[in-house]
Amino acid sequence: MDELQHWLKISLNTGLSSEKLLFALEKHLSIARLTETTETELKSLNFTPQQIALLKSPADDKIDAMLKWADEASHHVIPITDQRYPEQLKIISNPPKVLFVNGDLDYLYQTQLAMVGSRSPTAIGKKIAEDFARHLSDSGLTITSGLARGIDAASHRGALMGMAGTVAVVATGLDRVYPAENRALAHQICEQGVLVSEQPLGVAPHAGLFPLRNRIISGLSQGVLVVEAAIRSGTLITARHAIEQNREVFAIPGSIHNPAVKGCHALIKQGAKLVENADDILEDLQILVKNNTSGDTIHENIENEPQEPDSEYQKLLSCMGYDPIDIDSISECTGFSAANIASMLLILELQGEIVVKNGFYTRCGKRENK
Repeated sequence: MDELQHWLKISLNTGLSSEKLLFALEKHLSIARLTETTETELKSLNFTPQQIALLKSPADDKIDAMLKWADEASHHVIPITDQRYPEQLKIISNPPKVLFVNGDLDYLYQTQLAMVGSRSPTAIGKKIAEDFARHLSDSGLTITSGLARGIDAASHRGALMGMAGTVAVVATGLDRVYPAENRALAHQICEQGVLVSEQPLGVAPHAGLFPLRNRIISGLSQGVLVVEAAIRSGTLITARHAIEQNREVFAIPGSIHNPAVKGCHALIKQGAKLVENADDILEDLQILVKNNTSGDTIHENIENEPQEPDSEYQKLLSCMGYDPIDIDSISECTGFSAANIASMLLILELQGEIVVKNGFYTRCGKRENK
């Protein structure tokens, strides 16, 4: 059995912490000697019977499948002792024992910023995430996220439009994509970035794997930017990991009436940096701003540049008509959530499309002739 096979066996040993593994390797010098040592000595190193059984088990079909997978040029298996393992990740608590990577390894070593947020964001939340990611990528920051629907996906898409690309850290084996709707995005990331997982091939998504994945997202990054997060959002787990790992935490605020941003506001109260434009992050991380001589901010561009309204905004404006109307009535007409409508109305108000008075919203402009 060669060294890679030993490491693949280790990757299947989910109960074995990196700290225990590295301590054992200090005693045995190589992964092969560790997996071939006696049960008595493994017990003396505090290995559990289950961990010992996995170490002593023969190579099986799972390992054979992973060896075949690793033969592809863009597929990589990187043990924690490998020189290719990112230094930034080694210093976190319980770093992954093995990384499975699909794509260009160079992206793993770029200066990274994590962007995370709601899986059910508002339309403007997705727009902000995409614009920030594109701007930050063009300024030299590789954007790292978790390939989830919503803010994660928008951040990856924005980064792919920029220069520095994107890293997607997933909670499953790299032989599957979750959620399935992001399959095309995952393939694009493999071509213009990199997919990363600590899970062996064949591992399906389940709830306990996502918090584990989040520590890798923050661990690879210089900081974490939160875009739309509810007060009980799983996104806040990533922010908590970032704090524990001594990384910077940034948060974009929103309307006080929007429950989708209350998690961001809570982070700001706890000391996260309030972010109004991408340069707030670049200055804090001391990143040289590239391709941005206008001085405009992302929010200013969203609010002031002439834009064709997308289909959701067109539907909302059509339902409003030109008579005063409240949010509940708009929700009934459009089918949109109240939180989504509140954010859309805020943007429309900033753009001068509507006015608000006493809780009622009215479109600007002349009433159509009937």
